[in-house]
Amino acid sequence: MIPIPRADTGALGTRGRLGLGVAIAVLVVVPLVPGFVEHGSALGLVRLPVESLVALLVLALIPWRAGRWAVAAVFGTFVVTAIALAAIDSGYRAAVGARFVLIDWPQLSDAYGVLVDSIGEFAASAVLTAIVVILVGTGAALAWAAMRTDAALRRRPRRGRGALAAVTAAWIVAALVAVPVGGAGQVAAAASADSIGSAAARTEATLRAQADLARRISDDDFADVPSSRLLTALRGKDVLLVFVESYGKAALHGTPVSRGVVEVLREGESALADDGYEMRSAWLTSPTFGGVSWLAHATLQSGLWVDTQADYAEVLGSDRLTLSGAFQQAGWRTVGVVPSNIRAWDEGREFYGFDALYDTRNLGYRGPKFGYARVPDQYTLKRFADRELAGEHPPVMAEVDLVSSHSPWAPLPSLVEWGELERDAIFDRQIGASRNAAEVWESPATVRRFYADSIEYSLGSLFSFFEHVDDPDLVVIVLGDHQPNAIVSGEDADHDVPVHVIAKDPAVLEAIAAWGWDAGLHPDATAPVWRMDEFRDRFFDAFSAAGPR
Repeated sequence: MIPIPRADTGALGTRGRLGLGVAIAVLVVVPLVPGFVEHGSALGLVRLPVESLVALLVLALIPWRAGRWAVAAVFGTFVVTAIALAAIDSGYRAAVGARFVLIDWPQLSDAYGVLVDSIGEFAASAVLTAIVVILVGTGAALAWAAMRTDAALRRRPRRGRGALAAVTAAWIVAALVAVPVGGAGQVAAAASADSIGSAAARTEATLRAQADLARRISDDDFADVPSSRLLTALRGKDVLLVFVESYGKAALHGTPVSRGVVEVLREGESALADDGYEMRSAWLTSPTFGGVSWLAHATLQSGLWVDTQADYAEVLGSDRLTLSGAFQQAGWRTVGVVPSNIRAWDEGREFYGFDALYDTRNLGYRGPKFGYARVPDQYTLKRFADRELAGEHPPVMAEVDLVSSHSPWAPLPSLVEWGELERDAIFDRQIGASRNAAEVWESPATVRRFYADSIEYSLGSLFSFFEHVDDPDLVVIVLGDHQPNAIVSGEDADHDVPVHVIAKDPAVLEAIAAWGWDAGLHPDATAPVWRMDEFRDRFFDAFSAAGPR
């Protein structure tokens, strides 16, 4: 804290002393906020506010009032930017288990979209407005505090310079002797500069990693394999790749939510076995956690590890061979079912190779939105089955994204009779009977229960699909895209998700016998674990004349 000579403070009067005290408090405390947010404990406050000291030193050198206000404004903007970056990074870690990098800015709009779907557009706009007002107000308060303190120091220039010199010397001594404190960094460090510098360093590391991506994209053993030799063991089959949103290991092992999900799996396994299906299951390690599902989709389809938005953009702009693209080249009708998409998705055709795309606009659903899930999973599956698998049809390969288990897991639909799905009005009653997201998120225990209910619904929808689709040539790969966020899966959860292969033809299961996967739909904790980017090549090897390699 900067000492103020008594003669000056006395001349200020009571109001003046109070204003100066508030200004100094702002200069001491606010620049420490990024460190507090960064480390999540009071250890983040064990720093000296060097940002404030530097600002006052610069202000003391500038004779023009307008110039001093410009410096004060830059100072306030700098600290507020650091606070915003630290808060975004903290939220990013909590939601998706990763650090925020500056090139991930586009994902913030997606996060805002989820917020709108969760609490409504008006409430989301109010939250965003409040955040902007707080940040702008904080920046203005910092600028005022710097100018207010500078004015007090200027009343007695000699004493003011002496005070600044004393504080500067104290900071230099602290910088020389400071030691790390419980992970909070150096006690003399600049918290705001640390936050901005950390974000910049992470971004630089990400860009360096991207430099190798072009080589990995072109390094593809299957790029030049003739389509006549790819997927030969699946000719004539309808092959579905079904992603279940947030379906992670937490749903099956080691958490309070797993009991009900496992029971649904066991019942579904029994029903499938009675209908002549065989099943194998294991684990895949997802490149993402808690969200950003499209990174997992791109990883599985391309055989490349896609764990950043920048990598995703580069991969989707390439000519990398995808699973669906290989099926298209080999003669299948390829379909993408993305029920929460609300606009045209050019990459679906150009990169993934889908002949047809279904989304919110053309699935035909007219009922209410269930949070982020604009279309209930059971409805999505029935529409897909009716349009693509009914009657005589060419072999179909489809990626179907089930989204009813997307956070915030409320409100939730419930299963209905297959024939009742044609009546949109049935969902009007369901949304009125379900609790909303704001109520659910008042309690972590309630959040976990609704997460489990959502997974049970999505899996139940899938089993309902199997029950009503009579297709002996059906081959279905079901997997999660990522674990649910830490409020469900825990702070130290891994990135593993279950994966199942389901088929009636014994030859399909024989082709993957070497994989060593567990029988049934409930993989043991010791079942094989692959990185998700390994799946594409192993799949090609198992079912193509080109493999195994």
